[in-house]
Amino acid sequence: MRCAPKHRPLRPSWRCPNCGTHWPCSAAKLRLLGQFREDRPGLLAYLTKVQREAEADLTKLNPDAALPDLTSRFVGWAERR
Repeated sequence: MRCAPKHRPLRPSWRCPNCGTHWPCSAAKLRLLGQFREDRPGLLAYLTKVQREAEADLTKLNPDAALPDLTSRFVGWAERR
């Protein structure tokens, strides 16, 4: 029996190792929505926390580059649902 891929972030790049796209990928968003189904404030708090971690990691990877605003990527999609 084969395990389903987890679609967790590969740090410090914050890409999905399964999809190759920026994390949270579509599969991760669906998993998070299910996991936090009854706790939207908890989901937003979690996403805010991981956004801060991503900002720190990405800044270390590219200290000379301006970091884009990651709010829509990490938190914005969950606020709109």
